Amino acid sequence: TVDGSVAAEIESVVRNGTIRIVDLVAIAKDADGDVAVIELDAKDDPRYAGFAPLLTNRMGLFTAEDLATIAVGMPERTGALVILFEHRWAVDIKNALAAKNAVLLTRSVIPPEVLEEVNEELEAAMAEALPAGG
Repeated sequence: TVDGSVAAEIESVVRNGTIRIVDLVAIAKDADGDVAVIELDAKDDPRYAGFAPLLTNRMGLFTAEDLATIAVGMPERTGALVILFEHRWAVDIKNALAAKNAVLLTRSVIPPEVLEEVNEELEAAMAEALPAGG
């Protein structure tokens, strides 16, 4: 389950200015495939109390259709914390580009799992390339 430890990790990157939460919703899918969307700001449940500080100035941009689309891809008997966030660290980069009459054309996010896989492949290739005993 999503609990205060998860909220604390998210809060740390919010507090240090790395990200700003735009929207934050929990989704649960039971064994029958039924989906429950849990608006964390509307809950008095103590399990979600740790998320309260993260929800100030939240914009609530997820639509019912967005959440339904996400839920379709979830396996039964799982839960998800769906976070829409702004990369606050990128604001200064965007402003610096704009000051030079330049623009950022595209952004991409690389999942950590992909980076780990690429790193393992590079390490394996380097090990093969090294002479024996070297």
